[in-house]
Amino acid sequence: MENVKAGYCYNEDVEWENVADGVRRKILCYDANLMLVLVEFKKGSIGYLHEHIHTQVSYLISGSFEVQIGDEKKIQKAGDTYFLLPNIRHGVVALEDSSLIDVFTPVREDFLK
Repeated sequence: MENVKAGYCYNEDVEWENVADGVRRKILCYDANLMLVLVEFKKGSIGYLHEHIHTQVSYLISGSFEVQIGDEKKIQKAGDTYFLLPNIRHGVVALEDSSLIDVFTPVREDFLK
């Protein structure tokens, strides 16, 4: 795995990756057990409903989202968080230009391909 190291990670050293219409991400730091990802959404863009084997916590940096966990939808804004156990269906819709930090354990190897 590249980028696996202890120490400092610099945002400016990581290129943006376009992952969907209006959605881009930067994988900032990771090892086999933990990954931190910055994600930006344009207003109206969607993080489609999905599930994965990873535990996830997300911190909303800016803007606001409609967050769906299972069958429940709630509005969250900058400063809020949501926490997901493995295999929980979830997704978001950006209600305005917004950004968040996702933290996963273990590493999202699918993001590295």
